[in-house]
Amino acid sequence: MSACPFCDPRPDGIVEQDRHSVALRDRYPVAEGHTLVIPRRHVESAFELDADELASLWGLVARVRGALAAELTADAFTVGLNDGIAAGQTVMHAHVHVIPRRAGDVDDPRGGIRWVIPARAAYWNDPAR
Repeated sequence: MSACPFCDPRPDGIVEQDRHSVALRDRYPVAEGHTLVIPRRHVESAFELDADELASLWGLVARVRGALAAELTADAFTVGLNDGIAAGQTVMHAHVHVIPRRAGDVDDPRGGIRWVIPARAAYWNDPAR
């Protein structure tokens, strides 16, 4: 089994941190500024964190989003996590993606994360709606 890539981050790769969480730029970004916010304690799911750790995680997500908004020209953000293999989690250490978005980066951004299940994403096309 390989070592967890999030358990011992290089200090020069940390863009922000607090007692319980660190923020690193994604090594395989989908957009400029794509950042991961990671609890220091190794857990597979963010829902295994205690209340202080969870507050730290989401507090750091908010600070990272604010910093990216000030640093980059971003029109919006996609913020989310994949919780488990069936949800697409590939690194089994909980982490939250903070992805700056720009108008025109995809043809039609409506539905956002709903596109994880494409057949159900475009609910606005449902004739029964």
